[in-house]
Amino acid sequence: MPANPLLGVFFHWLGGLASASFYVPYRGVKRWSWEIYWLTGGIVSWLIAPWLLATIQTRDLAGVMGRIPLPTLVWPVVFGMLWGFGGLTYGLTMRYLGLSLGMAVVLGLCTVFGTLIPPIFQGDLQAKLLDSASGNIVLLGLAVTVAGIAVVALAGAEKDRDPAPARTAQAIAEFDFRKGLAVAVFSGVMSSCFAFGLTAGEPVKALSAAAGTGPLWTGLPVLCLVMFGGLLTNAVWCGWLIRRNRSAGEWLGRPSASGGRPPLLTNFILCALAGAAWYFQFFFYTMGESQMGRFGFSSWTLHMASIIIFGTLWGFAFHEWRDARRRVRWMVGGGVALLVFATIIIGYGNSLAA
Repeated sequence: MPANPLLGVFFHWLGGLASASFYVPYRGVKRWSWEIYWLTGGIVSWLIAPWLLATIQTRDLAGVMGRIPLPTLVWPVVFGMLWGFGGLTYGLTMRYLGLSLGMAVVLGLCTVFGTLIPPIFQGDLQAKLLDSASGNIVLLGLAVTVAGIAVVALAGAEKDRDPAPARTAQAIAEFDFRKGLAVAVFSGVMSSCFAFGLTAGEPVKALSAAAGTGPLWTGLPVLCLVMFGGLLTNAVWCGWLIRRNRSAGEWLGRPSASGGRPPLLTNFILCALAGAAWYFQFFFYTMGESQMGRFGFSSWTLHMASIIIFGTLWGFAFHEWRDARRRVRWMVGGGVALLVFATIIIGYGNSLAA
Protein backbone atom coordinates (compact mmCIF):
# COMPACT_ATOMS: atom_id res chain seq x y z
CA MET A 1 0.00 0.00 0.00
CA PRO A 2 1.53 3.37 -1.02
CA ALA A 3 2.18 6.02 1.62
CA ASN A 4 -0.61 8.49 2.28
CA PRO A 5 0.71 11.44 4.37
CA LEU A 6 -2.75 12.95 4.84
CA LEU A 7 -3.98 9.66 6.31
CA GLY A 8 -0.81 9.59 8.39
CA VAL A 9 -1.56 13.03 9.82
CA PHE A 10 -5.08 11.86 10.70
CA PHE A 11 -3.70 8.83 12.54
CA HIS A 12 -1.18 11.00 14.42
CA TRP A 13 -3.94 13.31 15.57
CA LEU A 14 -6.03 10.35 16.70
CA GLY A 15 -3.02 9.23 18.72
CA GLY A 16 -2.65 12.73 20.17
CA LEU A 17 -6.31 12.77 21.17
CA ALA A 18 -5.96 9.36 22.85
CA SER A 19 -2.86 10.47 24.74
CA ALA A 20 -4.39 13.74 25.89
CA SER A 21 -7.57 11.95 26.99
CA PHE A 22 -6.16 8.95 28.85
CA TYR A 23 -6.16 10.58 32.29
CA VAL A 24 -9.77 11.77 32.01
CA PRO A 25 -11.35 8.42 33.06
CA TYR A 26 -9.04 8.26 36.09
CA ARG A 27 -10.71 11.41 37.39
CA GLY A 28 -13.89 9.39 37.89
CA VAL A 29 -12.27 6.59 39.92
CA LYS A 30 -13.56 6.70 43.50
CA ARG A 31 -11.93 5.52 46.72
CA TRP A 32 -9.00 3.72 45.14
CA SER A 33 -5.42 4.63 45.97
CA TRP A 34 -3.29 5.99 43.15
CA GLU A 35 -1.18 2.84 42.89
CA ILE A 36 -4.29 0.67 42.57
CA TYR A 37 -5.94 2.53 39.71
CA TRP A 38 -2.64 3.26 37.96
CA LEU A 39 -1.56 -0.38 37.89
CA THR A 40 -5.08 -1.56 36.95
CA GLY A 41 -5.16 0.72 33.92
CA GLY A 42 -1.52 -0.08 33.20
CA ILE A 43 -2.13 -3.81 32.91
CA VAL A 44 -4.58 -3.02 30.11
CA SER A 45 -2.28 -0.55 28.33
CA TRP A 46 1.09 -2.28 28.77
CA LEU A 47 0.11 -5.95 28.54
CA ILE A 48 -3.41 -6.84 27.42
CA ALA A 49 -3.98 -4.28 24.63
CA PRO A 50 -0.55 -4.58 22.90
CA TRP A 51 -0.59 -8.36 22.70
CA LEU A 52 -4.28 -8.59 21.84
CA LEU A 53 -4.07 -6.07 18.97
CA ALA A 54 -0.79 -7.50 17.71
CA THR A 55 -2.25 -11.02 17.73
CA ILE A 56 -5.29 -9.87 15.75
CA GLN A 57 -3.59 -7.56 13.24
CA THR A 58 -0.24 -9.24 12.52
CA ARG A 59 0.80 -12.55 11.03
CA ASP A 60 2.53 -15.29 13.05
CA LEU A 61 3.26 -13.12 16.10
CA ALA A 62 4.71 -16.00 18.12
CA GLY A 63 6.97 -17.02 15.22
CA VAL A 64 8.17 -13.44 14.70
CA MET A 65 8.99 -13.08 18.41
CA GLY A 66 10.85 -16.39 18.34
CA ARG A 67 13.06 -15.25 15.43
CA ILE A 68 14.18 -11.98 17.05
CA PRO A 69 17.93 -11.98 17.90
CA LEU A 70 18.58 -11.54 21.62
CA PRO A 71 20.14 -8.01 21.44
CA THR A 72 17.27 -6.81 19.25
CA LEU A 73 14.82 -8.32 21.72
CA VAL A 74 16.48 -6.78 24.78
CA TRP A 75 16.99 -3.15 23.73
CA PRO A 76 13.34 -2.26 23.09
CA VAL A 77 12.50 -3.71 26.52
CA VAL A 78 15.33 -1.73 28.17
CA PHE A 79 14.22 1.52 26.55
CA GLY A 80 10.67 0.60 27.54
CA MET A 81 11.78 0.30 31.16
CA LEU A 82 13.37 3.75 30.98
CA TRP A 83 10.24 5.11 29.30
CA GLY A 84 8.27 3.45 32.12
CA PHE A 85 9.82 5.91 34.57
CA GLY A 86 8.54 8.70 32.34
CA GLY A 87 5.06 7.19 32.11
CA LEU A 88 5.00 6.58 35.85
CA THR A 89 5.84 10.20 36.66
CA TYR A 90 3.63 11.46 33.81
CA GLY A 91 0.60 10.43 35.83
CA LEU A 92 2.02 12.18 38.89
CA THR A 93 2.53 15.32 36.79
CA MET A 94 -1.15 15.34 35.88
CA ARG A 95 -2.00 15.11 39.58
CA TYR A 96 0.21 18.02 40.61
CA LEU A 97 -0.08 20.37 37.61
CA GLY A 98 -3.34 19.42 35.89
CA LEU A 99 -3.88 18.37 32.28
CA SER A 100 -3.02 21.54 30.37
CA LEU A 101 0.04 22.73 32.32
CA GLY A 102 1.36 19.23 33.00
CA MET A 103 1.19 18.09 29.38
CA ALA A 104 2.69 21.34 28.07
CA VAL A 105 5.78 21.05 30.30
CA VAL A 106 6.32 17.30 29.90
CA LEU A 107 5.79 17.19 26.14
CA GLY A 108 7.84 20.30 25.52
CA LEU A 109 10.76 18.68 27.33
CA CYS A 110 10.07 15.39 25.56
CA THR A 111 10.37 17.18 22.21
CA VAL A 112 13.71 18.70 23.23
CA PHE A 113 15.28 15.50 24.51
CA GLY A 114 13.72 13.34 21.82
CA THR A 115 15.46 15.53 19.26
CA LEU A 116 18.84 16.01 20.95
CA ILE A 117 19.60 12.67 22.60
CA PRO A 118 19.68 10.44 19.46
CA PRO A 119 22.42 12.45 17.66
CA ILE A 120 24.37 12.79 20.93
CA PHE A 121 24.11 9.04 21.48
CA GLN A 122 25.13 8.32 17.87
CA GLY A 123 28.03 10.80 17.98
CA ASP A 124 26.88 12.96 15.04
CA LEU A 125 25.46 15.99 16.89
CA GLN A 126 27.98 18.26 15.12
CA ALA A 127 27.14 17.02 11.64
CA LYS A 128 23.38 16.83 12.10
CA LEU A 129 22.63 19.96 14.10
CA LEU A 130 25.58 22.34 14.25
CA ASP A 131 27.06 22.26 10.74
CA SER A 132 23.91 22.28 8.59
CA ALA A 133 21.13 24.72 7.80
CA SER A 134 18.50 22.13 8.69
CA GLY A 135 20.22 21.44 12.00
CA ASN A 136 20.32 25.13 12.85
CA ILE A 137 16.58 25.41 12.20
CA VAL A 138 15.99 22.43 14.49
CA LEU A 139 18.06 24.15 17.18
CA LEU A 140 15.93 27.27 16.71
CA GLY A 141 12.85 25.13 17.24
CA LEU A 142 14.38 23.75 20.44
CA ALA A 143 15.05 27.29 21.65
CA VAL A 144 11.40 28.19 21.01
CA THR A 145 10.42 25.02 22.89
CA VAL A 146 12.45 26.10 25.90
CA ALA A 147 10.81 29.53 25.69
CA GLY A 148 7.37 27.91 25.62
CA ILE A 149 8.21 25.77 28.64
CA ALA A 150 9.43 28.87 30.49
CA VAL A 151 6.20 30.74 29.75
CA VAL A 152 3.89 27.95 30.90
CA ALA A 153 6.10 27.41 33.96
CA LEU A 154 5.80 31.11 34.83
CA ALA A 155 2.03 30.84 34.39
CA GLY A 156 2.01 27.90 36.78
CA ALA A 157 4.10 29.82 39.30
CA GLU A 158 1.70 32.80 39.08
CA LYS A 159 -1.24 30.47 39.60
CA ASP A 160 0.50 28.82 42.54
CA ARG A 161 0.97 32.20 44.24
CA ASP A 162 -2.69 33.14 43.86
CA PRO A 163 -5.13 32.09 46.59
CA ALA A 164 -6.77 28.86 45.42
CA PRO A 165 -10.56 29.24 45.23
CA ALA A 166 -12.68 26.21 45.99
CA ARG A 167 -13.40 25.65 42.28
CA THR A 168 -9.67 25.50 41.45
CA ALA A 169 -9.00 23.13 44.32
CA GLN A 170 -11.78 20.93 42.98
CA ALA A 171 -10.38 21.01 39.42
CA ILE A 172 -6.85 20.06 40.54
CA ALA A 173 -7.16 18.67 44.05
CA GLU A 174 -3.40 18.16 44.55
CA PHE A 175 -2.00 21.19 42.70
CA ASP A 176 1.64 21.70 43.71
CA PHE A 177 3.70 23.70 41.22
CA ARG A 178 7.19 23.05 42.60
CA LYS A 179 6.69 19.34 43.10
CA GLY A 180 4.89 19.06 39.76
CA LEU A 181 7.62 20.90 37.84
CA ALA A 182 10.36 18.66 39.26
CA VAL A 183 8.36 15.55 38.36
CA ALA A 184 7.58 16.96 34.91
CA VAL A 185 11.27 17.54 34.09
CA PHE A 186 12.13 13.95 34.99
CA SER A 187 9.11 12.64 33.09
CA GLY A 188 9.97 14.60 29.97
CA VAL A 189 13.52 13.24 29.88
CA MET A 190 12.54 9.62 30.42
CA SER A 191 9.46 9.69 28.18
CA SER A 192 11.66 10.45 25.18
CA CYS A 193 13.09 6.92 25.53
CA PHE A 194 9.97 5.53 23.89
CA ALA A 195 11.15 6.85 20.52
CA PHE A 196 14.50 5.12 21.04
CA GLY A 197 12.70 1.86 21.79
CA LEU A 198 10.82 2.08 18.50
CA THR A 199 14.07 2.75 16.64
CA ALA A 200 15.77 -0.20 18.33
CA GLY A 201 12.86 -2.38 17.23
CA GLU A 202 13.12 -1.60 13.50
CA PRO A 203 14.44 -5.13 12.72
CA VAL A 204 11.31 -6.56 14.39
CA LYS A 205 9.15 -4.59 11.94
CA ALA A 206 11.10 -6.14 9.07
CA LEU A 207 10.54 -9.65 10.46
CA SER A 208 6.83 -8.96 10.85
CA ALA A 209 6.60 -7.67 7.27
CA ALA A 210 8.42 -10.76 6.02
CA ALA A 211 5.81 -12.90 7.80
CA GLY A 212 3.09 -11.21 5.73
CA THR A 213 1.92 -8.38 8.00
CA GLY A 214 0.59 -5.31 6.20
CA PRO A 215 2.55 -2.03 6.45
CA LEU A 216 0.03 -0.42 8.80
CA TRP A 217 0.60 -3.05 11.47
CA THR A 218 4.30 -4.00 11.37
CA GLY A 219 5.04 -1.72 14.35
CA LEU A 220 2.65 -3.55 16.69
CA PRO A 221 5.09 -6.33 17.74
CA VAL A 222 7.61 -3.63 18.67
CA LEU A 223 5.00 -2.03 20.90
CA CYS A 224 4.61 -5.35 22.73
CA LEU A 225 8.30 -5.26 23.68
CA VAL A 226 8.60 -1.57 24.56
CA MET A 227 5.41 -1.53 26.61
CA PHE A 228 6.38 -4.72 28.43
CA GLY A 229 9.44 -2.82 29.62
CA GLY A 230 7.14 -0.05 30.83
CA LEU A 231 5.04 -2.62 32.67
CA LEU A 232 8.09 -3.91 34.57
CA THR A 233 9.02 -0.46 35.86
CA ASN A 234 5.50 0.52 36.86
CA ALA A 235 4.67 -2.85 38.42
CA VAL A 236 7.73 -2.70 40.69
CA TRP A 237 6.94 0.82 41.88
CA CYS A 238 3.21 0.24 42.33
CA GLY A 239 3.90 -3.08 44.05
CA TRP A 240 6.13 -1.30 46.57
CA LEU A 241 3.43 1.32 47.21
CA ILE A 242 0.76 -1.35 47.58
CA ARG A 243 2.85 -3.17 50.17
CA ARG A 244 3.73 0.02 52.02
CA ASN A 245 0.16 1.35 52.05
CA ARG A 246 -1.51 -2.06 52.45
CA SER A 247 -3.90 -1.07 49.69
CA ALA A 248 -4.25 -4.39 47.81
CA GLY A 249 -7.60 -5.06 49.48
CA GLU A 250 -9.12 -2.13 47.60
CA TRP A 251 -9.24 -4.36 44.51
CA LEU A 252 -11.74 -6.54 46.44
CA GLY A 253 -13.81 -3.65 47.74
CA ARG A 254 -12.12 -2.94 51.06
CA PRO A 255 -12.70 0.65 52.22
CA SER A 256 -9.85 2.98 51.28
CA ALA A 257 -7.88 5.14 53.67
CA SER A 258 -10.20 8.05 52.84
CA GLY A 259 -13.22 5.99 53.92
CA GLY A 260 -16.06 4.31 52.06
CA ARG A 261 -16.18 1.26 49.86
CA PRO A 262 -15.04 1.72 46.25
CA PRO A 263 -17.52 1.16 43.38
CA LEU A 264 -15.62 -1.80 41.95
CA LEU A 265 -17.34 -2.28 38.59
CA THR A 266 -17.22 1.43 37.75
CA ASN A 267 -13.59 1.72 38.80
CA PHE A 268 -12.51 -1.29 36.73
CA ILE A 269 -14.34 0.03 33.66
CA LEU A 270 -12.85 3.52 34.02
CA CYS A 271 -9.34 2.13 34.49
CA ALA A 272 -9.76 -0.12 31.45
CA LEU A 273 -10.83 2.90 29.37
CA ALA A 274 -7.85 4.92 30.61
CA GLY A 275 -5.46 2.07 29.88
CA ALA A 276 -6.88 1.53 26.40
CA ALA A 277 -6.56 5.24 25.60
CA TRP A 278 -2.96 5.24 26.83
CA TYR A 279 -2.13 2.33 24.51
CA PHE A 280 -3.99 3.69 21.50
CA GLN A 281 -1.80 6.77 21.33
CA PHE A 282 1.06 4.48 20.29
CA PHE A 283 -1.17 2.22 18.22
CA PHE A 284 -2.15 5.20 16.06
CA TYR A 285 1.40 6.59 16.16
CA THR A 286 2.83 3.48 14.47
CA MET A 287 -0.01 3.58 11.92
CA GLY A 288 0.63 7.25 11.20
CA GLU A 289 4.38 6.77 10.88
CA SER A 290 3.83 3.98 8.34
CA GLN A 291 1.89 6.38 6.11
CA MET A 292 4.19 9.41 6.20
CA GLY A 293 6.63 8.17 3.55
CA ARG A 294 9.34 10.80 2.95
CA PHE A 295 7.58 13.01 5.49
CA GLY A 296 8.35 10.53 8.27
CA PHE A 297 10.59 13.12 9.94
CA SER A 298 7.44 14.95 11.05
CA SER A 299 5.88 12.02 12.97
CA TRP A 300 7.30 12.90 16.39
CA THR A 301 6.52 16.61 16.08
CA LEU A 302 2.98 15.94 14.85
CA HIS A 303 2.42 13.61 17.78
CA MET A 304 3.74 16.12 20.33
CA ALA A 305 1.79 19.04 18.86
CA SER A 306 -1.51 17.16 18.79
CA ILE A 307 -1.14 15.99 22.40
CA ILE A 308 -0.37 19.53 23.58
CA ILE A 309 -3.38 20.95 21.75
CA PHE A 310 -5.84 18.33 22.97
CA GLY A 311 -4.38 18.40 26.47
CA THR A 312 -4.88 22.15 26.63
CA LEU A 313 -8.47 21.79 25.45
CA TRP A 314 -9.15 19.21 28.18
CA GLY A 315 -7.55 21.49 30.76
CA PHE A 316 -9.85 24.36 29.86
CA ALA A 317 -12.84 21.98 29.66
CA PHE A 318 -12.21 20.97 33.27
CA HIS A 319 -11.88 24.64 34.31
CA GLU A 320 -8.31 24.22 35.52
CA TRP A 321 -7.62 27.86 34.66
CA ARG A 322 -11.08 29.36 35.22
CA ASP A 323 -10.15 31.06 38.49
CA ALA A 324 -6.75 32.25 37.26
CA ARG A 325 -6.30 35.90 36.41
CA ARG A 326 -6.73 36.85 32.76
CA ARG A 327 -3.02 37.62 32.48
CA VAL A 328 -2.18 34.09 33.66
CA ARG A 329 -4.63 32.51 31.18
CA TRP A 330 -3.04 34.51 28.37
CA MET A 331 0.39 33.36 29.53
CA VAL A 332 -0.48 29.66 29.44
CA GLY A 333 -2.20 30.08 26.06
CA GLY A 334 0.86 31.88 24.67
CA GLY A 335 3.20 29.26 26.08
CA VAL A 336 1.26 26.40 24.50
CA ALA A 337 1.18 28.32 21.19
CA LEU A 338 4.97 28.62 21.35
CA LEU A 339 5.29 24.88 21.94
CA VAL A 340 3.09 24.09 18.95
CA PHE A 341 5.01 26.58 16.81
CA ALA A 342 8.27 24.98 17.95
CA THR A 343 7.17 21.55 16.73
CA ILE A 344 6.41 23.10 13.32
CA ILE A 345 9.89 24.66 13.19
CA ILE A 346 11.55 21.37 14.14
CA GLY A 347 9.51 19.50 11.55
CA TYR A 348 10.50 22.01 8.87
CA GLY A 349 14.16 21.69 9.82
CA ASN A 350 13.93 17.92 9.54
CA SER A 351 12.26 18.27 6.14
CA LEU A 352 15.30 20.10 4.78
CA ALA A 353 17.49 17.18 5.78
CA ALA A 354 15.11 14.52 4.49
